Amino acid sequence: MNLYYDLEFLENGRTIELISIGMVCDDGREYYAVNRDMPVRRIRKHKWLMENVVPGLPKGHGDQRIHMPKRWLFHYADHRVKPRKVIADEVMNFIRAAGSDVELWANYGAYDHVCLAQLWGRMIDLPEGVPMFTRDIQQERARLGLAWNDLPQQETGEHNALADARHNQTVRRWLAERTQK
Repeated sequence: MNLYYDLEFLENGRTIELISIGMVCDDGREYYAVNRDMPVRRIRKHKWLMENVVPGLPKGHGDQRIHMPKRWLFHYADHRVKPRKVIADEVMNFIRAAGSDVELWANYGAYDHVCLAQLWGRMIDLPEGVPMFTRDIQQERARLGLAWNDLPQQETGEHNALADARHNQTVRRWLAERTQK
């Protein structure tokens, strides 16, 4: 079974720190979580993340002056905002529920896989049932001799981990159809 995912993260060339994770499985299940423990101060200083990722994080409803003080990047009380340890346990269970033959798929997935693996520590600490590697949509695209512009384009939600995971599923299925022809 295929499981498509995307992570939003802060990286500085030495570390990769989770902001949010979205996962979509071929069996119809979806998972989305925002890391309550993310390095908010450093994210605030990162212009690209502030412009592209932070707007997609959960926000309070109604009067934001009441629900979300200006210093908050996201709504801490949202049910999708969780401590990193909770996210690690939920992701492990989500992946295991896909069965023993699960394949992870991501777009430009190298950093995503490292950040995913770091939910549990070192790569050798991956829980049983969590694959040691991620298949990459861009590698499959190149293998098929296709250009970036040949792929289905994402219409909305870019840089929201769940929207990106859904789009990864769309693109991978599109690529699979080309393989069968």
